[in-house]
Amino acid sequence: MSAQQTPLWIGTYPVAGAGTPVGQGEGIWRVDLDPATGALSNARQVVETPSPSFLALHGSVLYAVNEQTDGTVSAFDVVGDSLVHRATVPSGGADPCHLLLDGDVLLVANYSSGTLGVLPLDGDGGFATQGPAQVLGHVGSGPDEDRQESPHAHFVALDPSGASVLVVDLGTDEIRRYRREGDRLVEDGIAAVLPAGTGPRHVAFSADGRFAYVVGELDVTVRVLAWEAGVGTVVQTVPATTTPAAERRLPSHVVRDGDRLLVGVRASDVLARFTIRPDGLLDPVADDSLPGAWPRHLGVVDGWTVVAEQVSGTLSVLAADGLVVGTLELPSPTCVLPA
Repeated sequence: MSAQQTPLWIGTYPVAGAGTPVGQGEGIWRVDLDPATGALSNARQVVETPSPSFLALHGSVLYAVNEQTDGTVSAFDVVGDSLVHRATVPSGGADPCHLLLDGDVLLVANYSSGTLGVLPLDGDGGFATQGPAQVLGHVGSGPDEDRQESPHAHFVALDPSGASVLVVDLGTDEIRRYRREGDRLVEDGIAAVLPAGTGPRHVAFSADGRFAYVVGELDVTVRVLAWEAGVGTVVQTVPATTTPAAERRLPSHVVRDGDRLLVGVRASDVLARFTIRPDGLLDPVADDSLPGAWPRHLGVVDGWTVVAEQVSGTLSVLAADGLVVGTLELPSPTCVLPA
């Protein structure tokens, strides 16, 4: 790899879908991004591990969920361009789908069980215990009988004040709040309630922390919440995309990049771009068509938007104006993380 390249870690699903047996190409991959042109190259599978759909990096340790019914999280030491397995521990629930580092703790959203797993870390980034120190859950449901029959924790975030941990729950149309008490988390009620059937999936905050941008997977929206003292109140609702699709449209990941908000929308397979106004509200800009299918995750790296297109098995790179500048084949990519 030349000094001009930016390396990326890529998480994946099994080609046949989440929960299918290991051995169909899934694992953690490494790809090089040319910061001058946006070109991707040199894709190589670094390690095989079951369904590593989301990744997080802490110094020289890379963490990966193993999104399976018996959920686990694996830690790998980054050694040059390689990964060396250190340990695998239970995630605190079923089908872990998101990770967040919070100091010396790794927080895990377990989708199917709707739980938050709290994994303490030791001084060099290893797991300090053989499993979660806490597993936090609750009860509830929503009106969509197929998708909201129970809690489904999909994303973990920190309150902009840093005072509490937030869990976005697709199943109950809520953002749950947990406050810190010493080295433990304690349930602290509901930070925000979204309209029934929203199916909140991911959240991003404005630079000043005064607004939250919540993607509704089930009702295909982006909602702007005024955020104050750990509580969000809806002040604007906009369609996540105006692009029609033959099948149900499903917004996935949301990223704030300066005064831009970017949302990947599956089925219609577009990258929706919004401008964040000085008052925190959103103005739609464009729906940029993607060359691949099922944009599950995206990251802005060196000014380029790198999109993981799960179903088509491709990574695509877009310029700030939505122009596609490059693609690369890779089995079922689900997460983009700068190395």
